[in-house]
Amino acid sequence: MAVPYQACDSSAKHYRDVIVIGAGAAGLMCAAEAGARGRSVMVIDHAPVTGKKIRVSGGGRCNFGNLNTSPGNYQSENPGFCTSALARFGSQEFIGLLEKHGIRYHEEDGRLFCDNGSLEIVGMLEKECDSSDVEIRLNCRVSGIKKQDFFAVDTNLGRFRSHSLVVATGGVSFRQLGATGFGHRTARRFGLNVTPLRPALVPLQWGRRDRTTFGTLAGISFDTAVTCSGKTFRGSVLLTREGLSGPALLQASLYWREGTPLLLDLLPRGNAYEIFLSKRQRKVEMRNLLAGYLPKRFIQTWSDIFFASKPMNQYSDRELRKIALALHRWEIVPAGTAGFSRAEVTLGGIDTRELSSKTMEAKKVAGLYFVGEVMDVTGQLGGFNLQWAWSSGYAAGQFV
Repeated sequence: MAVPYQACDSSAKHYRDVIVIGAGAAGLMCAAEAGARGRSVMVIDHAPVTGKKIRVSGGGRCNFGNLNTSPGNYQSENPGFCTSALARFGSQEFIGLLEKHGIRYHEEDGRLFCDNGSLEIVGMLEKECDSSDVEIRLNCRVSGIKKQDFFAVDTNLGRFRSHSLVVATGGVSFRQLGATGFGHRTARRFGLNVTPLRPALVPLQWGRRDRTTFGTLAGISFDTAVTCSGKTFRGSVLLTREGLSGPALLQASLYWREGTPLLLDLLPRGNAYEIFLSKRQRKVEMRNLLAGYLPKRFIQTWSDIFFASKPMNQYSDRELRKIALALHRWEIVPAGTAGFSRAEVTLGGIDTRELSSKTMEAKKVAGLYFVGEVMDVTGQLGGFNLQWAWSSGYAAGQFV
């Protein structure tokens, strides 16, 4: 049961086998598994409620996983690290937990959602913790951590001590939900490396010229295929005043770096040149023809840049090929991202080469564990990041 506030002192009665800092997806999963092994566990969090990020996942529907999860869905400087944990606790294992609690779910193109919203997942995790006698203290802010024979965690509620310490504080995205860099600072204090942090699954911003041209088309969306750094994602792209958003664009942002171009295929369902050949004897204007495939306002603006619109029967074969190429390979060089305040996840984090892929324990510091988004393991859009939280939390929970 979560305890919003209770004064305490630093006496021996405040010792636990395990302290978990962070009452999110990974932290609660780890705590429940450790408690089920008979370990005495305390979870502390500065927030007034548990699972703040779970609550907003999938727009409140909670996209809790994906049937097609594999290591290839994750980005990391140490790509193989996630393989072991995913193999030991994947989507089917989490589904088993849902079914144990009678929680109904459904699948959309591999993505898994709760039928009745994210609060069911939060409630399930709290029940799992409660059944394992895990104590959860909220509104509990950590001011310092020391390690001698045990970990001493100083908080506004007093000092707590433990044999094992799990850091499950997430990344620095979703700052409006209270995200901080606490986990990364903690790792550095204990001598662990932290890879560079970047906003990911985030809208990208127009360059100055593109903003002048396309910023007025905010609200227009269309189906496309976005390619970035050799990765291609099919789906909707949304034009905004500041830049580009939408599912396909957010996916591509995970692989985008400054100066890297995006290639947008505006007609991913067909071959533009073949379409032109089938219409080239007609008098219909090119932009009117394309308005049958793309939003009219967009194609009017886009065509002013890439070709002079005229009747189809007046184009040469070379002109048609050039326009077709531009449609299938519209190149955009974003100026930057919309930042951590708009990012769904943080790319980068605790260098996983510093951790055991089996236990999530720091190789340099016995008893110190990291789970979830605080590590340099970042999933694509579609439930993969929550799956990593379950998998890494479960893995650490078997050993803390």
